[in-house]
Amino acid sequence: MSNTTVDILLLAFGSFGILIALTFLGEVLRARQEPGTQNPVLETYMTRIQSWWGMVAFVGTALLVGKLGVMVLFAFCSFAALREFLTLTTKAQADHISLALAFFVVLPLQYVFVGMGWTGMYTVFIPVYAFLLLPIVSALRGNSEKFLIRVAETQWGLMIAVFCVSHVPALINLGITANSDRAVLMIGFLVMVVQFGDLLEYFFGRRIGRHKIAAGLSPKTWEGVTCGVLAAMLTGALLSWITPFGLFGAVALAGAASLVGMLGSLVFAAIKRDRGVKDWSHLIPGQGGFVDQLDSVIFAAPIFYHLVRFFYG
Repeated sequence: MSNTTVDILLLAFGSFGILIALTFLGEVLRARQEPGTQNPVLETYMTRIQSWWGMVAFVGTALLVGKLGVMVLFAFCSFAALREFLTLTTKAQADHISLALAFFVVLPLQYVFVGMGWTGMYTVFIPVYAFLLLPIVSALRGNSEKFLIRVAETQWGLMIAVFCVSHVPALINLGITANSDRAVLMIGFLVMVVQFGDLLEYFFGRRIGRHKIAAGLSPKTWEGVTCGVLAAMLTGALLSWITPFGLFGAVALAGAASLVGMLGSLVFAAIKRDRGVKDWSHLIPGQGGFVDQLDSVIFAAPIFYHLVRFFYG
């Protein structure tokens, strides 16, 4: 058994340990409630914890498989997230070909480029080539009704669901670890710090939060975000041993990724308010769909990628 495999297993068991502690905390708070009453915030928190057990198992399995497992997992996440996003957008029959190209040409090619390590291609393919060519395909169909809205929503969907998400497996290509197999551990680091920061932001934001960041969009509070970012930084410190960043680098990167992710989730909250929906879908119990689950990672991934590339690449 290689050292990387051992570290992945330790990371998975450590994650399960944290989930056990968070589950125990939730059960203690449940026990303190009046008999026959329920706290909606606490119940949502517990449902998120239950869903997290499965997510940690899926990510851990993908990391054990290696680069191929990671590529397949995040390509599937991109497909599901793009489908959820475009379901709520404005479309016409004239867009059918461009949508098919987005799903079955642009998305696979992006991950092929990432898998082959073509940095110059996967960093410009969607924001340049897909951005310019897909509107041409729609324009050739001759329908100008709400054309700008239709095109912009498709491009935005590709950017967040495919371009940004693909920067998670792209971390493998940075080549900053002595052993290339250990690069997958950076993916585990990113997902863990962002998602645990989000989870604790939700918990503390509802328990002690008083000052909302954007009252018209989200119940997020400054107190909750502060606690969430600090929790992410603590998680980063605890996980620094699986990264090439060192203790202080891991803490700083964890804090930056968590903060950007939380602010990014406000963007998705604004989109959902605009569309008149609470969740993107109901695929994951207690957490909506793939976009609901990935919203913070979507914004954090490219920022984390470029920070790591700039300071360590």
